[in-house]
Amino acid sequence: MDCDKGFSSSYMLLKPEELTFFDLINILFSTDIEKRKFVDSAEVKEEDFQRRWLIFISIVVQKLLQFFSKPISSFGSLVEMWLNLLSSNGGFGSLLLNTIEGKVVIPEKTSASFVSITGNYDLRTELDRNIKHGDPRYYAELSMMASKASYENKEYLETIVNHHWEMELLGSYDFWNDYQDKATTQAFLLRDKKDDHDTIVLAFRGTEPFDADAWCSDFDLSWYEIPDVGRIHGGFMKALGLQKCLGWPKEMKQSSSRPAPLAYYALRDILKGILSQNDQTKYIVTGHSLGGALAILFPAVLAFHDEKLLLDRLQGIYTFGQPRVGDGNFGKYMENMLEQNTIPYYRFVYGSDIVPRLPYDDKALMFKHFGTCLYYNRNYEVQAIEEEPNKNYFSLRRAIPMMVNAFFELIRSFTISITRGREYKERWFLRGFRVTGLLLPGVPAHLIQDYVNSTRLGSANVFLSGTKKQE
Repeated sequence: MDCDKGFSSSYMLLKPEELTFFDLINILFSTDIEKRKFVDSAEVKEEDFQRRWLIFISIVVQKLLQFFSKPISSFGSLVEMWLNLLSSNGGFGSLLLNTIEGKVVIPEKTSASFVSITGNYDLRTELDRNIKHGDPRYYAELSMMASKASYENKEYLETIVNHHWEMELLGSYDFWNDYQDKATTQAFLLRDKKDDHDTIVLAFRGTEPFDADAWCSDFDLSWYEIPDVGRIHGGFMKALGLQKCLGWPKEMKQSSSRPAPLAYYALRDILKGILSQNDQTKYIVTGHSLGGALAILFPAVLAFHDEKLLLDRLQGIYTFGQPRVGDGNFGKYMENMLEQNTIPYYRFVYGSDIVPRLPYDDKALMFKHFGTCLYYNRNYEVQAIEEEPNKNYFSLRRAIPMMVNAFFELIRSFTISITRGREYKERWFLRGFRVTGLLLPGVPAHLIQDYVNSTRLGSANVFLSGTKKQE
């Protein structure tokens, strides 16, 4: 694709909308990927069969997600409505009684009491009152709760941020994806001015369970190589605001066909406007899952554009269950940039969470993590290590230990309110999902419940080194 060569020295762009069955099958048996309509690549041939196989899987999954996006969304809406219907009417028994009496309370999707599917796994809304500003865990706990809240509607956010947390909601936004031709990326900004400090929190929303567009971003193995930066995951770059055919020019090109702004450019300008008003104001960036990938890519593009004000005021980056976003060269670029600007970067990984172990760190995909991993076990004991154990997840040798661990996590769900306190009580919806961990232990380990618990129950010592700006 000629228009991509201006900003990327090498690239591979997958286009599921142009998929044909013949080309799909042929890619498994032919090294000549240039002739495949659904692959736009700077490479002429792809000799590695494993890499072609992964391209095959990626494009098929994206095509299926696109094809079934509406029924997937409809099913998710039904599940979400059912969960809120139960909570609005006081449980299943009360719902039956209200139905008989004609007094059923119908929840409104835009109301402050309507909770997303992700939020229903963990209904906690309050910050931990034992973790105050000045505690090394403060920004981590605030970041996780903001990442959790990012899945909710604007009315919910206003209630939680303004009234429960006594902070200020600065805005909740939907951003455009040039490649999906729709607004698929969400983020919000809050301001914490308590206790004589002024901190902005930028939280990116992660992947919702029934959001086919977000899953397409996750499964999109497209990549772009930026000179002196490295190869970066194409799906995440598109979600952050990569401009079609232009890449990452420093200024956004206006387009009449784009009804919403691009995430990176809009958020950069909002932050610059706020920070320029007060030289004491700083900010942190956070996100869970896909949101974590966007949270670490945001400062990467800031550095690429040499945005010194924003890099200097960046207090820290906190990601939870974050997938890999680039290759080894990108990791070195980021480590050097973070060190030069003394920006703390904390990548939280809980237990067997599958998402931080994807995409693979192997010779076929070459994706790699960088920085320090804060790894939490089932007891919420933390280690600061270079890479989480079982880094590529799929291992027969580790399958049985992971299933055993998932069994004890299920048992813990019935006892944690006794051992840790009532605020840690788990509901039936989460317990039911933990049962799936007996076969797929990496899936329930990705849920927000355990990451919230990790920031509250884990040791504060891991935050004491490299604290640039936690004054």
